[in-house]
Amino acid sequence: MICFLARFFIKDYNRVDDPEVRQNYGILSGVIGIALNIILVIIKMFAGYISGSIAIVSDALNNLSDVASSVVTLVGFKLSGQEADEEHPYGHGRLEYVAGLIVSLFIMVMAVELLQSSFNKILHHQEITFSPAVGFILVISIIIKLIMFGANLQASRAIKSATLKSTAMDSISDVFSTGIVLISVAVAHYFGVNIDGIAGIIVGLFIMKTGYDAAKDTISPLLGEPADKEFIDEVKETVLAHEGVLGVHDIIVHNYGPGRIMMSLHVEVPSDRTMVEAHDLIDEIERQLNDKYRCMAVIHLDPVSDDDRQARDMKRWLKLVLEEIDPKLKFHDCRIVRNRDEEPLVSFDLEVPYKYDIKDEELKRIIEDRVKNMAGGYKLDITVDKANKED
Repeated sequence: MICFLARFFIKDYNRVDDPEVRQNYGILSGVIGIALNIILVIIKMFAGYISGSIAIVSDALNNLSDVASSVVTLVGFKLSGQEADEEHPYGHGRLEYVAGLIVSLFIMVMAVELLQSSFNKILHHQEITFSPAVGFILVISIIIKLIMFGANLQASRAIKSATLKSTAMDSISDVFSTGIVLISVAVAHYFGVNIDGIAGIIVGLFIMKTGYDAAKDTISPLLGEPADKEFIDEVKETVLAHEGVLGVHDIIVHNYGPGRIMMSLHVEVPSDRTMVEAHDLIDEIERQLNDKYRCMAVIHLDPVSDDDRQARDMKRWLKLVLEEIDPKLKFHDCRIVRNRDEEPLVSFDLEVPYKYDIKDEELKRIIEDRVKNMAGGYKLDITVDKANKED
């Protein structure tokens, strides 16, 4: 529904990588959410009043929190679209994640209140009155929430938004909670068994789990997380497509909100190229990355010599040493630095998995001892890079 309406209300709706278009998708989602949830609150409160069901009233209050969540979504997307300023030179894109976190907290707060009301309902039973009108209202509520779930999920995938995904998951949790409420009032009417309070507890626990999962999805990018492996592979493919590039490594992506990223990487080029040639090549790659990914890319140049026999021998020795220690260990950017009147210095980056059993300093000492036994008079300058599990 959101993607459909975007055709009429959002200019250039298919340019989902444009921050302004993303912002408008979020605002549209917020407006639709506010309108539909207000309708649900009104009809469920009416159903709860005529039936006397605490589960239905709690479900209506849950939709009232959804109204507040939709307001937060709308405001969050609106604020995240602000331009960079002196106090926030990288823009305000992370406010979208903050909005998603607030939505998650709303969900969990309502879950706690629902659990409390449901426990009271178990201790103090009240008669529940079921009617076709009540059943019809609950069925209509489920259909509306299913529509909202599909609309927000489709929109979240289109613009890659964790906030809209949280909103979609909240909608599907409402589908299950309303379904449980419908079952509980039907059982009370047809079988004379009052499970209203128990149904409310089940709904509350389900809503709590939904809020917790949604919070994790928004906290992770706020704390900082690695880029998707698919994205890293795509960047590597883009860089390696340039003639004269021998390798690329140490790709680091800083996320300042959807569509606002900074990227740094090391690019290996032949050492026999002139400084001007290498600089022009790096500038060309930076421009391509900036245009393709709407980012700010900064590239560190690594000169590599294939004609250095000692360097080739050292790479072979290093490969053997690391395979003996652990095949998971990798290295790159290996070169020999020769200073007058000093023994050669072997400099390279060592890729070590996170949470590795051996401490970094101990690992460097082990490698130094084994390389000295194998190659003799070399000093090692080892820089440890933490590698992702997929790498």
